[in-house]
Amino acid sequence: MMLRPALTIAAYTLLEALRNRLLWLLLLAALAGVGLAGFLHELALTEGREVQAALLAAALRLAAVFLVATFVVTSVVREADDKGLDMLLALPMPRAAYLFGKLAGFAALALLPALLFGTLSLLFAAPAQSALWGLSLLCELWIVAAFSLLCALSFSQALPALAGVAGFYLLARVIGALQLLGHGQGGARSHGQRAIGAGLDLVAAVLPALDRYTRTEWLLYGSGDAATLLAIAAHSAIYLALLAAAALFDLYRKSL
Repeated sequence: MMLRPALTIAAYTLLEALRNRLLWLLLLAALAGVGLAGFLHELALTEGREVQAALLAAALRLAAVFLVATFVVTSVVREADDKGLDMLLALPMPRAAYLFGKLAGFAALALLPALLFGTLSLLFAAPAQSALWGLSLLCELWIVAAFSLLCALSFSQALPALAGVAGFYLLARVIGALQLLGHGQGGARSHGQRAIGAGLDLVAAVLPALDRYTRTEWLLYGSGDAATLLAIAAHSAIYLALLAAAALFDLYRKSL
């Protein structure tokens, strides 16, 4: 009873993304990234290829996250504003079917930038490292899409939801560095410093370690391996389950 409507919602979600020219935006981002990396390659005095690869990888990663998060938030908020969400929730189907259908549609959507940008990384890296980078980007985009859906359902407005996603993503990217700063370089520490370090550890425990995802050095030095991908996949599965549970709880508490 739940599978068929969920698949229908997923198909329409993906179709909406294609109709909104999201694929063209991804292609434009890819071309802009290649052009910028090529320009900076000419300016680099040494290690031009490494500089080009690093800049292109960083630009494509951020572009993919931005475009996926923006589409998820605006799609869900527009659907709510048009009363489409109320109509769907009033149908004789479980609300979980709507949520899992949306998640499946957004997961399929994330395949587009992961495949496109992963293919572009073949210009600078071995196929195995490019595949690792692309699969890691896919897992990262799934987490971003799931959190974007949660924020859109919770806030029901685009700007607060996007701000929440941006804050979440930025904090998840830098929490490792903040932990190092909070714990210092060893030696005696005050009670305040220990409290800050403990607080950062607590925050890190509930955030995905996105600083370990989609690493540029995999492309530059071939340092990625299957164990790394397996750890990322397991970490992503756990966090996606938690985000889906939180979104499902928020969806079921909504009244029509």
